[in-house]
Amino acid sequence: MNRIYTRTGDNGTTAIHGGIRVAKTDIRIEANGCVDELNVAIGSIRTLLQPDHIWQPLLRDIQLNLMTAMSLVATRSDMRDRNPNELANDLVDALERNIDAINKECSPADSFILPGGTQLAASLHQARVLARKAERWLWRLNEVDNVPEAILIYLNRLSDLFFIMARYELQQAECKEEIWREFGYKRKLK
Repeated sequence: MNRIYTRTGDNGTTAIHGGIRVAKTDIRIEANGCVDELNVAIGSIRTLLQPDHIWQPLLRDIQLNLMTAMSLVATRSDMRDRNPNELANDLVDALERNIDAINKECSPADSFILPGGTQLAASLHQARVLARKAERWLWRLNEVDNVPEAILIYLNRLSDLFFIMARYELQQAECKEEIWREFGYKRKLK
């Protein structure tokens, strides 16, 4: 590529997988943009970690999975069989194993907490809400064109992962979680 700009999007359209052009305001583009925002946030989190930090390989794998997911989302469902990119069959299971392993290292959660505490914890919470935002847009896209179920579930689990990672970070930093309110169902049991 001799230059970075192509001028093909100057009319308000962009290409999706398969060479089809759609409006830049198309729901597919918005959904993919949200997944891309999440990927950037994860890249920013990785810069806060030492290169040999135990979470680096996990976060890198998530970034790679998100790139594959974006390729699949950028492909209409009737053309997806022509997209050579694939996600692993155990994608969600692997994520759940990581969530469970990190959660075992944390004290039980009984309250809603305020995001913050450390730069890393706050960044993990930012990734959490971006995962939720991307998930919402993917469900909107799913209403008009089928999104692979594994992608929808994966985005849901990512928000859980970033939540527990933020809690773990605060506990490792011996930074007290700021409580907003105890979970409602726990108040009713007392």
